[in-house]
Amino acid sequence: MAGYRADDDYDYLFKVVLIGDSGVGKSNLLSRFTKNEFNLESKSTIGVEFATRTLNVDGKVIKAQIWDTAGQERYRAITSAYYRGAVGALLVYDVTRHATFENVDRWLKELKNHTDSNIVVMLVGNKSDLRHLVAVPTEDGKSYAERESLYFIETSALEAVNVEKAFAEVLTQIYHIVSKKAVEGGENGSASAVPAQGEKINIKDESGLNRIKCCSS
Repeated sequence: MAGYRADDDYDYLFKVVLIGDSGVGKSNLLSRFTKNEFNLESKSTIGVEFATRTLNVDGKVIKAQIWDTAGQERYRAITSAYYRGAVGALLVYDVTRHATFENVDRWLKELKNHTDSNIVVMLVGNKSDLRHLVAVPTEDGKSYAERESLYFIETSALEAVNVEKAFAEVLTQIYHIVSKKAVEGGENGSASAVPAQGEKINIKDESGLNRIKCCSS
């Protein structure tokens, strides 16, 4: 339909998932990034929801489709469909609740079980505005990320600190993987590297990706 043209005007569509325990602020990270909103009365997400936002990366229009789900155990049955086609993930914990950091390991294992091994993963310590309540030191998050070859950043959805940076970094790294594959595959011109709308971007077989730790400032 002609009415949808503007929204469909993008070069790449990337699916990014938000994972982590309930209450760590995934939904507010999503709403801050896609609508620049924060809701103090935010309720637990039931099931799955997603929002989109378009960014420019290296002159290309990247449409991010970001999926958010409840962290509670009883919703775990949706995982396969939830992860399908995801090329990026933000693994979120709450810096004021150490248990949410302890569970990062389990979430990472689940992510690896359901996605391509080269998925771009950003470990996110959210609620950095609550400095007086911090239970997970920045160094702990950073060292875990280095050990597991993840990107790392601390954010505040409330104060809009580093939220844009976290999503933009993930999307930029995904784009670099995809564009590098296009060049290595002998593609001529960027048009041939553009997927059909809605097509899954496969980032398999990408070797030598050094996940430089970033964004901890």
